[in-house]
Amino acid sequence: MFLSNLKEHLDTYRKKDPASRSYLEIIFCYPGLHAFLFFKISNFFWKINLKLIARIFSNISRFLTGIEIHPAVKIGKNLFIDHGMGIVIGETTIIGSNVSIYQGVTLGGTKSVKKKRHPTIADNVIIGAGAKVLGPITVGKSSKIGANSVVTKNVPSNTTVIGIPARVIDNTSGDGAGI
Repeated sequence: MFLSNLKEHLDTYRKKDPASRSYLEIIFCYPGLHAFLFFKISNFFWKINLKLIARIFSNISRFLTGIEIHPAVKIGKNLFIDHGMGIVIGETTIIGSNVSIYQGVTLGGTKSVKKKRHPTIADNVIIGAGAKVLGPITVGKSSKIGANSVVTKNVPSNTTVIGIPARVIDNTSGDGAGI
């Protein structure tokens, strides 16, 4: 099971990164893949209630890759992390399938409370370099967050947002909703 999922993950990197030349290059040279593999280990320990061991693996991953993913995060299939340095993904974040995240992104909280405080990212979302998606908000399916944007309100599906604070520049969902 894990090996078939790994092959699917490698295929995602081959498809989404035109600079990738081979599976071996991805396996040895892509910190986004390394961070994800460390996450799978730390998440396993988190789920069996060995939380200290989970956090240790998470911190080793951060040290080696520059990417911080809390062990309690929920991640769907085929997460693509490109040039991952500086990415922070907080504890109660939920990430759907086929999501792309670029360097310097923060999926963070806005309050120090013991409840859902980080974003939910739906399937097929692209989050540009340096973007900050903050709080217990939802980014809808197939949406795009522009580079360096700060998002603190829900983003409807099929919507592109940019800026500080983020504002809608394209909404193809037809619902006319904005943030």
